[in-house]
Amino acid sequence: MKLLVAVDLSDSTQIIVEKAEEIAKAFSAKVWILHNAEPEPDVLEFRADPQAARESLAEKFHREHRQIQEIAKRLRKEGLETTALLVHGPTIETILKEASDLDVDMIVVGTHGRSAMYQLLVGSVSEGILHKSQCPILVVPTHQRT
Repeated sequence: MKLLVAVDLSDSTQIIVEKAEEIAKAFSAKVWILHNAEPEPDVLEFRADPQAARESLAEKFHREHRQIQEIAKRLRKEGLETTALLVHGPTIETILKEASDLDVDMIVVGTHGRSAMYQLLVGSVSEGILHKSQCPILVVPTHQRT
């Protein structure tokens, strides 16, 4: 079995990774930890100080790369074949393309449980993947239920 685990490196990442680890161990699955490091489209610093903006963005990407490498390293210590992927592009389309290219059996994503208004205005990565994916999706709730 092959799992693609999409993480946003928020506080919910640990919950998503733990659930993916549980599945991977049960099925001896190969795991890809994927983070989309897409920069914000309207970075104001590029207009004010382009060099500082590039350096700040490069540091952000290096930090995110280290974070996903640490996740992959921890899973490898648990005996799981794991690869970290830092990608760039429109989030939903990029996750689905990587899932297709890697021929994964399942995509694991989290949901933050945001309000209906937020979903209407902004949308949801997990919802977009659910509607467009050609393979099974595990959506891990990461929010506190009240």
